[in-house]
Amino acid sequence: MNWFYAAPLACAILHITEEFFLPGGFAEWDRRYRPEFAGSITSRLHIIVNVLLLVVCYDVFATRERPLGPLLWITVAGIVFSNALWHLRGAWKTRSYSPGMATGTLLYIPMTVYGITHLLRSGATTPLTALLGFALGWSYLLIGPLMHRLRTRKASGRKDPA
Repeated sequence: MNWFYAAPLACAILHITEEFFLPGGFAEWDRRYRPEFAGSITSRLHIIVNVLLLVVCYDVFATRERPLGPLLWITVAGIVFSNALWHLRGAWKTRSYSPGMATGTLLYIPMTVYGITHLLRSGATTPLTALLGFALGWSYLLIGPLMHRLRTRKASGRKDPA
């Protein structure tokens, strides 16, 4: 089932393509959606975050036959699933198309549901391990805004309140 472990990488490539190339415009949309973080939303940040995502997705494929393979798959699935929901929430709040929303909805969400179900039914992972991996990946929703707040404070020279 090599395709199964390659799916996160293929989906991430398509998602990044939608966000930045076809139709693109994600950075501008994100700055409108979250103006409080506009100074933190940079090309450099997007390159770093997306290269890291691609590396981790490749690692999912590379560890497909190792004991940690299913845990890594589920963790990445948690990241991309939460990202899909973030795009949907942003589109709803802004009443505008969020570049990345289509691939997030049509690829990330079904991939995650199918994949976790498959890993559990096949016995490749346990419910506890699946929950741990998914929660770890889901933490992206908390870490992302926290990092933007820290970057915004640093850029503005403000200090954290004591």
